[in-house]
Amino acid sequence: MTTAIAGEDVYAIAQDVFSAMIDGETDTLFPWDGEVPAWGSPLVAWVDLSGDWDGRAALTTETETAHDLARALLGLPSGSPVSDEDLVDAFGEIVNVVGGNIKSLLPTTGKLSLPHVADSEPVLAGSVEVAELRLSWKGRPLTLIVHGVP
Repeated sequence: MTTAIAGEDVYAIAQDVFSAMIDGETDTLFPWDGEVPAWGSPLVAWVDLSGDWDGRAALTTETETAHDLARALLGLPSGSPVSDEDLVDAFGEIVNVVGGNIKSLLPTTGKLSLPHVADSEPVLAGSVEVAELRLSWKGRPLTLIVHGVP
């Protein structure tokens, strides 16, 4: 089953998630202007969707930015240490909520995997890019990519 997932819908989801979970205010996540710089020390979190529509939602940013996202989500002061476990839990939870909201766009039910966090994302065999968002959070780049398996 193929379905259209519009980039503007994914962007609205990302804005809502960042507003509700991370910043507590609107208008903190914007489109990135131009090409995203090459990642120096990337961290990627992803969830897989399965059912009548199979795919993946993956969020990538610099590890330092992921630490700041974790601090914001956990309500920690700026510069506070973030354990590896808290980093994985917080960054994974962000993509988990984004993926769950993307799943709600689909016409049928399906399953969402547990979130995964690593320095690189494994290839999703047979997938095609459905939406790619280049985003800016506090002036720092993130990418949110949705892949689907036709």
